[in-house]
Amino acid sequence: MSITTDDLEAARNAWGEGLIAISKAFETGGIDAARTVAEDVLDAAYGYNLGPVLFKPTMASGDQTFRPTRHGALAYFVGHDAEYPLDGGFGIKGWRAMESVTSATFVEGDVAMWMGAVILTDKDGNVTQVDKSFGYKKDPEGVLRIVLHHSSLPYQP
Repeated sequence: MSITTDDLEAARNAWGEGLIAISKAFETGGIDAARTVAEDVLDAAYGYNLGPVLFKPTMASGDQTFRPTRHGALAYFVGHDAEYPLDGGFGIKGWRAMESVTSATFVEGDVAMWMGAVILTDKDGNVTQVDKSFGYKKDPEGVLRIVLHHSSLPYQP
């Protein structure tokens, strides 16, 4: 079954809702609550059940720039992991809204790619824009999974 643009929009929205849920869990229940929600978000949205995920977070560097494992992604989203000491927890920054602006999509059967801007707003009204590329694949159960997630801050000449 082919992936549709509606499927891609739903997957991006679910990712954004997951990010917001991680932030809210942290604020109400601390790091343990945030970690539990983040694990659920990773399991629902990402394709770690299919193999390594090609994940390049926005604010990661050095030997830990790329995060092909679920553990590395979890550390990025919630921080508080001795194996990833530079991670501050991108998912626990008080996010309240996510909007995406599509630049282009590519769909071929059960594989799709999306590229564009993701605009995040925190609880204080501060806005952060990141450039994103998501690659998706439908798993054997027909669930659309992120198998590529590349994120960067917009270039500032």
